[in-house]
Amino acid sequence: MPPWAPTFYRTSPSRPAPPWAGCAVVSVATPDLPADLATAPASAQPVQAAPVASAAPADAALVAAYLQHVALEKRLAPRTVALYAHGLQRLLALGQALAVPLCALQPQHIRRSVAQWHSQGGSSASIALGLSCWRGFFHWLAGQHRVQRNPVQGIRPPKAAQRLPKALPVDAAVQLAAFAGETSSSPWQEARAAALTELLYSSGLRVSELVGLDAQPSAQALGWVDEASALVHVLGKGGKRRSVPVGPPALAALRQWLALRAQPFGPQWQEPALFVGVRGRRISAAQVWHSVRQRSQQAGLAQPVHPHMLRHSFASHVLQSSGDLRAVQELLGHSSIRTTQVYTRLDFQHLAQVYDQAHPRAHRGPAGAAPLAAASTEVQEP
Repeated sequence: MPPWAPTFYRTSPSRPAPPWAGCAVVSVATPDLPADLATAPASAQPVQAAPVASAAPADAALVAAYLQHVALEKRLAPRTVALYAHGLQRLLALGQALAVPLCALQPQHIRRSVAQWHSQGGSSASIALGLSCWRGFFHWLAGQHRVQRNPVQGIRPPKAAQRLPKALPVDAAVQLAAFAGETSSSPWQEARAAALTELLYSSGLRVSELVGLDAQPSAQALGWVDEASALVHVLGKGGKRRSVPVGPPALAALRQWLALRAQPFGPQWQEPALFVGVRGRRISAAQVWHSVRQRSQQAGLAQPVHPHMLRHSFASHVLQSSGDLRAVQELLGHSSIRTTQVYTRLDFQHLAQVYDQAHPRAHRGPAGAAPLAAASTEVQEP
């Protein structure tokens, strides 16, 4: 990470320091901008990626202060802060290439940068994330009375082909969750794989939420499973806590895992994490991904499964059964109902496929007419 990334992340033995920890925070004090910079013309040369170390100290200080703000005051997740830092690195490179301070950037500068970013192969999702980061940064600058208007406001990323979230059919999801494992697997690894797979599908957790679970509740715990109430308590995006029901099969799998969890380690072993690796430390997201993918292959599923697919399957199957979009929104921890509405399209696609297969007149339309399922609109994956 660049040298201006700040240190504000609390570490612990079970929560290692992020890659940008240990970097110095520079002062946010900046001189007033000269009047001629407020209307600085855009450079005709293309924007080249410049080393962040060459950015103006005043601009680097503003970026560092903003990252402090989103981490401490807005309480964004460390990974989100790291993504913001990466996006602001590109913004610093833009200002350096144009020889224009960040506070003097204009909409035409942003549009030119977006066009070049897209022409260089940047995906619509990456550009949208960058613009969102920049928009928040300039909104914060406006609150600090450093800019009069937000130059990113109204600028949209290029449109991209939209996709439906990938969810498993109900029978495939049940097949994966109920898979008994292979005899070649150790009982310890099998119990862990079964428990985390059941919990992902039973409660629709994000991988980060699963990894953050502790075996016991505490003041420091980001989340835990309460067996008595059959609830899992998690700390989701934006520092928002929520509680999600846990089904009986998942609770049974968790009990089996807890009975074996400490077995490979000595009597002095202490680790708060619910799911641990072979070295006795908190499991990583990559390990969860590998475990679910390997288990789906062993279970004989037609397609490899990743953990977030189980979250999509949870949402889709609950919505199909209940039809309650607001309840699904609460269970998933979505801030906006618009994010959850993607699953209504997924549900419609399933119903349309049933119609196309079952209705006697489904394929008797005019020549060239598409089946109902094929005509369904695709939407972006949340």
